[in-house]
Amino acid sequence: MKRKLIAAIGVAGMLVSIAACGGDSGDDNGGNKAGADGYKGQTLTLWVMDGSSPDGWQKDLKAAFEKKTGAKLKVEIQTWNGIQQKLTTALSEENPPDVFEIGNTQTSAYAKTGGLAELGDLKSSIGADWSKSMNESAVVDGKQYAAPWWVNNRVVVYNKKLWKEAGLKETPKTRDEFYKDLKQIGSKTGAEPIYLPGQFWYHFVGLGIAEGAELVKKEGGKWVSNLDDPKVAAAMETYKKFQSLSKAPKDKDEATPQQAEVFAKGKTGAFIGMGWEAATAVKANPKIEKDIGYFTIPGATADKPEGVFLGGSNLAVSAGSERQELAKEFLKMALSDKFEGQLAKEGGVIPNKQALESELKGNASAEAAAPAAGDGGTTPLIPEWAAVENAPNPIKTYMTAVLNGKSPSAAAKQVEGELNKRLAQKQ
Repeated sequence: MKRKLIAAIGVAGMLVSIAACGGDSGDDNGGNKAGADGYKGQTLTLWVMDGSSPDGWQKDLKAAFEKKTGAKLKVEIQTWNGIQQKLTTALSEENPPDVFEIGNTQTSAYAKTGGLAELGDLKSSIGADWSKSMNESAVVDGKQYAAPWWVNNRVVVYNKKLWKEAGLKETPKTRDEFYKDLKQIGSKTGAEPIYLPGQFWYHFVGLGIAEGAELVKKEGGKWVSNLDDPKVAAAMETYKKFQSLSKAPKDKDEATPQQAEVFAKGKTGAFIGMGWEAATAVKANPKIEKDIGYFTIPGATADKPEGVFLGGSNLAVSAGSERQELAKEFLKMALSDKFEGQLAKEGGVIPNKQALESELKGNASAEAAAPAAGDGGTTPLIPEWAAVENAPNPIKTYMTAVLNGKSPSAAAKQVEGELNKRLAQKQ
């Protein structure tokens, strides 16, 4: 299923101060009246994004929720285009959605405005085994403001036919083996070993996560660039090494052109991408479907996959909702093993508990993605980061500069002023 993962896009300059318009209530419109089954006559409004909730999951959850609580569940599907402004406005009004899906990298921005209810009690009751890497985005200033719902991360999508022609019988288990195999594809088949454009910055972020790198640091109470750091440089040098095997432009990202469409031509050994991108390749060239395979991006050692960027969503409760206790009852059910497992199985997404990854069996791309999710991460989880991603993204500028011959240190100095300027923008 194709998903447009929201990674702190467009929040900058859009979030306004959101005053909580209400809270838990003990009257007929809100509050827990008589336990989990004491909400008859109430309606809980849920906002989810287009493509996030499979039809079967949604139907079964709605039926179970309404049977248990006596309340009605009103599901409103939202589109990605314009959702930040729409949600910002809704959270400031008197009747916001009670529960809503929120991008994992956007959670901190909305929490800072006061628009999200604290969910510490929910974490205590049902979140003991939530994936640590996923839950980090739901915690702001040490407080739980959302619940981790799902993530997706990238894998190696490869051409099995070219792999075989190159004499490669197994997929690589380490970063060095991966590089060696790609070089062999180039020498034995004449094909482009890997399609890796110069500004595929989400993959660069993943390499930085593997190095323990931080893109920003705090100085004098302000967030500033940390690109001139040896760990960031190490990640960029790894990127440069693999990018040298690609004919992709150094000043474009993975969408310009769509890397899956390049792969579809059958003359590329592999690319780093989301599972749904394989469907894009098949749409462009149906004959390539039989040749597509997936494997986890290999890390520096065989026992640990490469770092990956985790794009996904959390579920949050509006601070202004008058039905917060009912909202928590919904979350307890939606995030239960039954429904979280069903979401993983039907949607092919990584669930919020490692124990539920067995539900991905049979989904080749999801099975390849799951091993890396536990040690994955995100872009900096600070509201100030949103402005950084606006075009022209200075991280992309940094990457292209290094690929064109500048040292990582010199490239970091080149973009430092612009990056710091964006980090200083008022939210």
